[in-house]
Amino acid sequence: MEKLPPLQKIYEAWSALADSRVEMEEDTAEVTSSNDTKRYTVSWSGDVYSSDDNASYWQGYAGYPVLAVLMKQGKLPLADALVPRFAHIDWNALNKKYKRDYAAAAQEAFKAAGLTEEEITEAEAAAQEALDAVAALPIKMKRKGRPAE
Repeated sequence: MEKLPPLQKIYEAWSALADSRVEMEEDTAEVTSSNDTKRYTVSWSGDVYSSDDNASYWQGYAGYPVLAVLMKQGKLPLADALVPRFAHIDWNALNKKYKRDYAAAAQEAFKAAGLTEEEITEAEAAAQEALDAVAALPIKMKRKGRPAE
């Protein structure tokens, strides 16, 4: 993949999976936001993916909805033991609170999840492994039109 997402988007994808907010179809998926106010559509054809989430649309990297889909498809490693710990985290509120300082938002999420220092180290290593796997994928992100809001 050409442009990589911030590492912390892996944690957001884990939350989407932990909360069962990813509904898969044959070549599309619907992903509900962490505060349940928006639904994003991820679609793919072969190795070309698109999504109408803000990061994928405006920044051109795979946002957390795309990452969550790639995890569900088995294309990215998944930290099965850690994922449930990321349930019920309102990333929208954290990202607003920290003005998109994703590292600071992640630190608060770790506290909210009750992670120990050892578990934080495990989570960071697992997220880096997933991000490295994203970098190695032959996937291309395609910008698609956003639905009327």
